[in-house]
Amino acid sequence: MKLSIIILNYNVRYFLDLCLQSVQAAISDLDAEIIVVDNHSTDDSCAMVKQNYPNVKLIENKENSGFSKGNNIGVAQAKGEYICILNPDIVVAEDTFSKILKFAEQQDHIGAIACRLIDGSGNYLPESKRNVPVVKVAFEKMVGISKNYYSNHLKEDAVGEIDILVGAFMLMKRSVYNQVKGFDQDYFMYGEDVDLSYKILKAGYQNFYFGETTIIHYKGESTLKDAEYVKRFYGAMQIFYMKHFKSNFVFDALVWLGIEFAIRFRKAPAIEPKTVNNYAVFTYKKDLDFIKKLPFKAYKVTDVKMVKPHAEVIFDANTLTCKQIIAYILHLQKNNTHTFKIIPKNSNFIIGSNDSQNRGEILHF
Repeated sequence: MKLSIIILNYNVRYFLDLCLQSVQAAISDLDAEIIVVDNHSTDDSCAMVKQNYPNVKLIENKENSGFSKGNNIGVAQAKGEYICILNPDIVVAEDTFSKILKFAEQQDHIGAIACRLIDGSGNYLPESKRNVPVVKVAFEKMVGISKNYYSNHLKEDAVGEIDILVGAFMLMKRSVYNQVKGFDQDYFMYGEDVDLSYKILKAGYQNFYFGETTIIHYKGESTLKDAEYVKRFYGAMQIFYMKHFKSNFVFDALVWLGIEFAIRFRKAPAIEPKTVNNYAVFTYKKDLDFIKKLPFKAYKVTDVKMVKPHAEVIFDANTLTCKQIIAYILHLQKNNTHTFKIIPKNSNFIIGSNDSQNRGEILHF
């Protein structure tokens, strides 16, 4: 088997549904499997997977074992030559895996591969490619200076070497994952992707950023950006530093002060909500009865030129591919007045997110 995709889920049933739809379409011509590891969700995620995706291997954990352990459990069951660690709030294009696998086969000493991530509003997510958070870089990040934290030597759509990947999408050979002993389970959530990326580098492999494919990461669905998040995130950075860069009392104190500053004073950047004046449904369906069922007045469009300013654009995945939807979002995002949602195939709900800081929206109709 060529590829195993491991999706760790926790209480994001509707985003998981959309994710699985996109992944199934993306592996239709590949020898691949999908493994969903559920971390004891209290919603009906598991029931949905069993009903809608009988070919998906579902592992139901009896407790929330965290990101590292949950993914390690999934990889232990994988059969693919390659594995992809994938968040459940991701939408991939139909050619994402085939493009990256083709690239991987052409490289020597390949480590992990990242790709271009955008949020639900089409904004590029700079954590798609990062540098090793050595003491200076980590401290700058903790106090709000991110210039050296990201791999700015590569453009968004470029292909090249990077150091650190984001755990939302990490593709690598299973043998490499096993050689470095997978995710370190000292991390419950956050930091484990930095740690794994760095262990791969230290083992003599090279990590890459592949910007020739773009995927959506709704991001805010993985966790709420609250005080507990801040403590876990910067606590994970402290674990990483202690494991890999502990040197002397002065540096230890500097990192500790940075973490304490971040926990006490750092706040998520304020995001100005966009004004929505109209609703455009992008569909090629001739039967528009489903539009009449929406809880707002909407008009049909079949071309981006038909979208009015300040529109909430709702893409019908029954008639559009995920690759088309991503391309349209990137095109319309340049206008900077639009918000975007998706109607998944054979569903009666709309899903999406207007920013990367807060939970997304699920609207039934």
